[in-house]
Amino acid sequence: MPVITELARPAQPLGQALQGDLFPIREVSRLTGINPVTLRAWERRYGLIQPTRTESGHRLYSMHDVETVREILGWIDRGVAVSKVGKILAKTRAAREAPQAMPGDSESGDYLPWQGQLKRAVGGFDETHLERLYGQIFSSYSLSVVFQDILMPFWRQLAQHQEPYGHTSEWLFFDQFLRSRISQRLLLQRGSQPRPVLLAALAGQCRELELLVAALMLGSAEMEVRVLALGQPFDELTLVCEKIKPQALVLFSNHAPAPELPRRLNRLALTLECPLMLAGDVAELAQDSLSASPVGCLGNDGRLMMQRLRQFLSGTLDT
Repeated sequence: MPVITELARPAQPLGQALQGDLFPIREVSRLTGINPVTLRAWERRYGLIQPTRTESGHRLYSMHDVETVREILGWIDRGVAVSKVGKILAKTRAAREAPQAMPGDSESGDYLPWQGQLKRAVGGFDETHLERLYGQIFSSYSLSVVFQDILMPFWRQLAQHQEPYGHTSEWLFFDQFLRSRISQRLLLQRGSQPRPVLLAALAGQCRELELLVAALMLGSAEMEVRVLALGQPFDELTLVCEKIKPQALVLFSNHAPAPELPRRLNRLALTLECPLMLAGDVAELAQDSLSASPVGCLGNDGRLMMQRLRQFLSGTLDT
């Protein structure tokens, strides 16, 4: 393998780096906050990362490897054991690579320049520039790519306060910007449907923006998705559904399921007059434990959630 001379200079910020750039383990540790010992353990024990090697045996990590480390950390923060992360990553990537992209959608590496521009706009608290970028991204990609591959990965990096992406104030600025824009889009989706789909978060298991993005992915002009406020009591969902009479109730979470969750969901399903479904990361993690239940799992992939919701409501999707 040829010697990579770029390693003699400081690594570029992720938003500005080229697709072919490679980083030594110390730089990956600085960018992600994960120490080198842990990075090596994730490689040896679980095969979660596969860096390339120099002729002398030193590890070199690609941009894809750095993003994988961030994904792993995200799953661990949501309560998933590291030994189970590999299977989840493989399943999630298989869903993302399914042939459902719109014309103009590109490979994930092409999204990095957009994230670099977002970093500059957010770092300068420049709402005018951010608004322009937001419009350009929407005009170039499908809805699922816009949020799943461009906006939300950058939002999560800001939320983790990881180098080189900045500080709490930048995250708050970007979070507020996205919440206001998505809320506007959800209002535009409201039609004359007498029975919406209700979307509620499992208590303490997602942020408001994640819930709003899920509503945007699930809804359309033909299907209104009404979002219940964060903090909605689980024990009062039956009462809410009795009053609103929705087509379905979808519960959302981005955390690992608690051991008692399948039992609670089955009990809730028995009290409802509408179908009960689960969406978000929890739907992937709890799918096996709910396989014999009436609860439908929509998954965590924006490209598939709406399709599965429609299939479930039409009776063509198995629980």
